[in-house]
Amino acid sequence: MAETKTDATIDLRGVMCPINFVKTKLKLEMMSPGEVLEVILDSGEPIQNVPKSIKEEGHRIVEVKKEGDFFRLKVERS
Repeated sequence: MAETKTDATIDLRGVMCPINFVKTKLKLEMMSPGEVLEVILDSGEPIQNVPKSIKEEGHRIVEVKKEGDFFRLKVERS
């Protein structure tokens, strides 16, 4: 499967919940519908909570990839 093209990336490693979701939400609000934001998150609470909250906002999770001790999450803005 081809890599999903991203329009922007935000690295939130070391950022605690719920600040990481707030930063993700603000970044998505600056993007156009259909654009894809790559969010880099720590394992544990961030990867459990942020995708759930993003979905509740109506955005689409396109891809979640584990890389070492962190995750790359790709979100399509609704």
